[in-house]
Amino acid sequence: MTKTEIRRMVTAAAAACEEKKATEIHVLELDPADSGFTDYFLICSGTNDRQNQAIASEIELRMKRDFGAYANSVEGFRQGEWILLDYVDFVVHIFSEEKRSFYDIERLRKTATPVGLEELKASLVKKVTAARKKQAAKKPPAKKTVAKKAVAKKTVVKKAATKKAVVKKAPAKKAVRKVRKK
Repeated sequence: MTKTEIRRMVTAAAAACEEKKATEIHVLELDPADSGFTDYFLICSGTNDRQNQAIASEIELRMKRDFGAYANSVEGFRQGEWILLDYVDFVVHIFSEEKRSFYDIERLRKTATPVGLEELKASLVKKVTAARKKQAAKKPPAKKTVAKKAVAKKTVVKKAATKKAVVKKAPAKKAVRKVRKK
């Protein structure tokens, strides 16, 4: 999976958190030397267990629908105090406010660089724009393709007209009389 695709997935997961009214949403880009198991942490808080479960469900739904990705493992969903969704390239932590202040994951990962959601979205837009420019440079001019379509359409029309001229009406069937023998 490319770095751009991972960032798109993290952005979509963060948007799902925002939609379900999660608070204190933070994205941490982990140092590859320090942590070889994932690239990003998405950390957020909910006000109660049911909200945490709703946030987790929304993230799972979006990842499945938009990217065809399923969580490698889901931990703590039933209790709802700390839900962990592991998507291998990024891990989502959904905390209750008490558990988040107790564990303080941001403090434990001091080498991680915080990434703002706006910064993440801006870098994606920049990369997508650059990729579209490259594709546009590779495409042939549109005029040639329109001309080819017009020629192809004329030949189809000619073939249809020729078939109509060749088709003849079948002769009507003669009525057969049954002669009764007396």
